[in-house]
Amino acid sequence: MMVFPLFWFLFSTISSTLPTQANTFPPCNETEKHALLRFKHAPYDSGNRLSSWSAHEDCCEWNGVCCHNIIGRVIELHLQNPCLLDYGELSCITSNFSLGGKVSPALLQLEFLNHLDLRLNEFGGAPIPSFLGSIRSLTYLDLSDSSFGGLIPPQLGNLSNLRYLILGGSNYFSTSKQEPPSLYIENLHWISHLSSLEYLAIPSLKYVNFTSLTFLFVTRVNQLNGQIPECLGQLKCLKSLSLDFNSFDGPIPSSLGNLSSLAALYLFGNRLNGTLPSNLWLLPNLVDLVIGNNSLLGIVSEAHLKKLSKLKGLDMSSTSLIFKVKSNWVPPFQLEHFWLIDLSNNQISGNLSGVWLNNTRIYLNSNFFTGLLPVLSSNAIVLNMANNSFSGPISQFLCQKLNGTSKLETLDLSNNDLSGELPQCWNSWSSLTHLNLGNNNLSGKIHDSLSSVLSLEALHLQNNSFSESIPSSLRDFTSLDLLDLNGNQLLGNIPDWIGELTSLNVLCLRSNKFTGEIPLQICRLSSLIVLDLTDNELSGFIPKCLNNFSLMAAIKTPDGLFTALQYSIFEIYVESLMLMTVGRELEYKGILKCVRMIDLSKKIVRMTSLLSLDLSMNHFSGEIPQSLASLTFLNRLNLSYNHLRGRIPLSTQLQSFDAFSYINNAQLCGSPLTKNCIADDESLSMEAIEENEGFEMPSFYISSMGLGFIVGFWGVCGALIFKKNWRYAYFQFVYYMGDWVYVVVATRLNWFVDNLRGL
Repeated sequence: MMVFPLFWFLFSTISSTLPTQANTFPPCNETEKHALLRFKHAPYDSGNRLSSWSAHEDCCEWNGVCCHNIIGRVIELHLQNPCLLDYGELSCITSNFSLGGKVSPALLQLEFLNHLDLRLNEFGGAPIPSFLGSIRSLTYLDLSDSSFGGLIPPQLGNLSNLRYLILGGSNYFSTSKQEPPSLYIENLHWISHLSSLEYLAIPSLKYVNFTSLTFLFVTRVNQLNGQIPECLGQLKCLKSLSLDFNSFDGPIPSSLGNLSSLAALYLFGNRLNGTLPSNLWLLPNLVDLVIGNNSLLGIVSEAHLKKLSKLKGLDMSSTSLIFKVKSNWVPPFQLEHFWLIDLSNNQISGNLSGVWLNNTRIYLNSNFFTGLLPVLSSNAIVLNMANNSFSGPISQFLCQKLNGTSKLETLDLSNNDLSGELPQCWNSWSSLTHLNLGNNNLSGKIHDSLSSVLSLEALHLQNNSFSESIPSSLRDFTSLDLLDLNGNQLLGNIPDWIGELTSLNVLCLRSNKFTGEIPLQICRLSSLIVLDLTDNELSGFIPKCLNNFSLMAAIKTPDGLFTALQYSIFEIYVESLMLMTVGRELEYKGILKCVRMIDLSKKIVRMTSLLSLDLSMNHFSGEIPQSLASLTFLNRLNLSYNHLRGRIPLSTQLQSFDAFSYINNAQLCGSPLTKNCIADDESLSMEAIEENEGFEMPSFYISSMGLGFIVGFWGVCGALIFKKNWRYAYFQFVYYMGDWVYVVVATRLNWFVDNLRGL
């Protein structure tokens, strides 16, 4: 009977101490609130991110502040600049709400602070505050990509509870447009005191014995060089080693093969050479192996890969490794990672007919693969098999039965030996945004069924044998940024509806059989930066409205304007284009958005950044516009094989090109052509003389002369009539001049007579 009252007493006591429903958590500590308010006024807050930090509000409710739900003390500060990570593009887009200036030592009063994140801010090269080493409660410290510079304070070695230390950063996501300041370490001995450290990202690499380390990320801030230390092989707990985008050289140390716990090895983008250590293939837990873009060599066979049963990601691109396996080989692993099966730019050969590719991003381009195109899983997002020797009908690949709805966004099969007509099974590929089938042996018409792929942003069908006209279904591609139909046998007029594709940045119709005039509707394409209509049978005049191509004149353009042409940091596929410049065909890749080529405007003087103008092999007539002389950046001009006439405008720019730029224009004359324009000038002068001989003076001039005579006559005679003294002076002058003339004539006459008598 005594037990029940005891339980009731305890329950009542505990209930009375619990917070009410209206106040679930205790308010923040007043001392810590005032400390945070002092911290708020130290940094420069351009985006008012700390505007919620008010003295009238509970600091546990402030943005970026996390408190303990029992004691109400501040335990975490999340003050990183907001960053959006888009899984599809893997591009981190930082906002303009950076903190800057000074980090206040008021943080020292946050006794329970264990998490401090200041990444992706702008502290303008200021040193990392040494007082951070006195916040002993810290377990997580991230200062990456915040433009800190100078010596990393060794006082950070006092943070014995620290598990995550991130001081460097890739600088991919820095908001600064300037070169980030450098951090450096004089002595790494202090890191040995961080006995709890599990994750380390630093801008330098020297060996320190901290055996608890599981993640080592050495950033590319200082472009580290030299050989990778052998002593890294002693970090037995290491699970991830990232040394990519530095300048390490020499061979991969064999000691890395002793890291039995290693799951991820990232060595991409260094200067490593030699062969791969044999024990690297024996790592039982290896999941990601990224060694591309190095000078590694040797043969990778089935025997090397048979132990890597957990492998999910593999990148051996841009190396000299030879991948030698049988066509029927079944790997012991299944690659899954979104970017990782990259064997591009190697010397790998083999027949891939019937091979099933079940990966999301596949890069097999620039090798020696042969046979029919492989079978593709519906999970694939990017498939790049350009620059190989695949053959057979394209329809066999495009009309294959998929195991679900295709997610493919990028398909590049260019520069192969594929043949046949384009099939009508595009419904299975509705997610495509980039399609490149250029430089193959495809033929027939471009079917209207292609309109099923309305999300297309870039379409390459160049250098095939497509015939007939451009299908009207292409007018529905409102998102199209690039259209390349060069080098086919397309007929008819350039369609008027081409002006409806207002997103177009690049339009290439060179070397076809288009006839008629350039449609005026093309002037609506104000976003064009590349226009190539050469080597067709076009006629008529150049439309004056083409000065609407405003981006042709822009040297700098807003970011994000050329989304289909941009180079993405993490994405390996880059849009490219072959263009005729400086007399030869060149590939523009990665910098395509910077190209300004071709404009046909008679007001071309506004296109100040135009580099190349090619209107050759058409039927353009009339004179060369004088405005061409103002294109000071022009380094290539080709107006040959047209019907241009008259004098080539005189300028340093136009006369700097050789005669081949103007040949086969029968009525064109002047430098640099050998035909001069003197005869034309003479004929013009004769015409002017003949015109003057038949010239009739207008009646206006006759009446004006008569009026002038009358005014002048009466102006003199009237004065003589009404002014007596003027009249006397005038007649006296006349008599004097008469006498003078009489004397001179008489004297001369007498002298002449006397001389005549003396003969």
